[in-house]
Amino acid sequence: MSRIVGIDLGTSTSEIGCIVNGAAKLIPNTLGKLITPSVVHIGQDGEILAGEEAAEYLFTRPDCTFMEVKRLTGSNEKLKAHGKEYAPEEIQAMLLRYLVGCAETNLREKIDRAVITVPAYFTDVQRRATAKAGELAGLQVERIINEPTAAALDYGLSNLKECKNVLVYDLGGGTLDVTVLELFEGVIEVKASCGNNHLGGKDFDEIIMTRLADPLGDERALMRLKKAAEDCKIALSTREEFRVSLPFLLTGKDGKPISVDKTIGRNEFEEWITEKVQSTREPMLSALADAKLGREDLQIILLVGGSTRIPCVKKLVEDTLGTVPHSLVDPDLTVARGAAIQAGLIEGSIHNKDLVLTDVCPYTLGTAPLERGLFGSRQVFDPVIPRNITIPTERTKLYTTAADYQTEVLIHVYQGESSDPDNNERLGELHLTEIPSARQGKEQIEVTFGYDMNGILQVKASVVSTGRQVSAEISTTGVKAGPLLDLSKWEEAEGARPFRPLIRKAEKLIASGRDIGGDIGLLTRRLKEALLLKNQENAQELRDQLMLMLEVMEKMDKSS
Repeated sequence: MSRIVGIDLGTSTSEIGCIVNGAAKLIPNTLGKLITPSVVHIGQDGEILAGEEAAEYLFTRPDCTFMEVKRLTGSNEKLKAHGKEYAPEEIQAMLLRYLVGCAETNLREKIDRAVITVPAYFTDVQRRATAKAGELAGLQVERIINEPTAAALDYGLSNLKECKNVLVYDLGGGTLDVTVLELFEGVIEVKASCGNNHLGGKDFDEIIMTRLADPLGDERALMRLKKAAEDCKIALSTREEFRVSLPFLLTGKDGKPISVDKTIGRNEFEEWITEKVQSTREPMLSALADAKLGREDLQIILLVGGSTRIPCVKKLVEDTLGTVPHSLVDPDLTVARGAAIQAGLIEGSIHNKDLVLTDVCPYTLGTAPLERGLFGSRQVFDPVIPRNITIPTERTKLYTTAADYQTEVLIHVYQGESSDPDNNERLGELHLTEIPSARQGKEQIEVTFGYDMNGILQVKASVVSTGRQVSAEISTTGVKAGPLLDLSKWEEAEGARPFRPLIRKAEKLIASGRDIGGDIGLLTRRLKEALLLKNQENAQELRDQLMLMLEVMEKMDKSS
């Protein structure tokens, strides 16, 4: 069997490594550098360039040069070059082929197996798209591993005897991950993960860009502005101010050239990004709560990702967790090193290390069966695999037919934390046919969800009485991560004030035990969710339904 490499396929940069003589070693690219820009250029003649050579074309040929493609992972969006369309995973495959080519040259051997990292909060679809990119690059993807888990592996391999609770705060170019782990004498057990797939250093760059100029659709000006913003952000991590100078950036409507010459101070920059940085507090607290730990239970905080070098980010983490973050791993290279270690564990090149790794499912996965209540039938999200359950895992639930003489059923698969399926992300469906014709509730349907170490979902359903079965790898596109909702904070939501009397009235009825069928409790929960999601139209509809139910209950109370 060939050697397995570990690859950190990042939004801004990517790295590749392997195990050499029992230790993780990062492999340099064609320019001798360990860090490769995640940029791909497609030439007129079909020639593919990647890394720094491709990045040179961002300013001269932005129409056929691609960066930050990771943010499009799992989407329907197409990228165009020279009249041809490419899926995001095709572009990522080009970058992967470049990295693997560098490894083959350096190691002087054929490489066709890899471990690839993804954000812990990547969805099932995004994980599949990443695995697909690996396949298109000619790789057998042995494992998809979460980035914070990889960082913990890098740290854990050198600290096998420690017994500590660790929080990994990973803020990279495009994503945020917060993962809580326990190290216990060589065992790395992931307790909980939380995050945001659309928050990272690139968002900070865009904030700087908006304060400097509006490129007005000029692609070359946009690329120059992006580069200047990134340089400014990086410089302000170590300097108090930075001068952005972009002469003749673009031409104005009056035909005159527009230049940018502005000095930005660190305090000014940090004020601009305060809201986004502050938004990372909630994932930290959610991950701790899901792990059933308090701030005082943490012994180590590891900062991962280039964006954690920003001083106000470090300070927020310290203020939120009450502990000074540790610089125990290289924030840029630790994920790739961890991926290489995972590769070594699989291939057996790390055979003398007593290291065990467990991970978790970051989302709740389930179905949406019909439930009958006092006020009729309605769909309710029914979890099959709760979030932050250790993987791999397989869980089964039993359902019954919902109508007389029903001979088929469509099983919808959802991902999310809301009791209302409409507020979650629909992953796909299974169509089970040939159910024996019988009265409602007589035939049982067994639904099984299996979630593997790559974080990929397998679903199967069967008729208990006949054994008739269907199964599928759930596949779709365009799935995004839904927010975690803290229902206790519904009163703080924008526009919640007019709904308070109604919700409090409903809560009193629920507390009294008179909510027969649970309909009022379900509607109350959904209303709180709608307020937190700022979905006023849905909130108005739910308010009307809840008012009607309360009126019916009052009439029932009076008649009794």
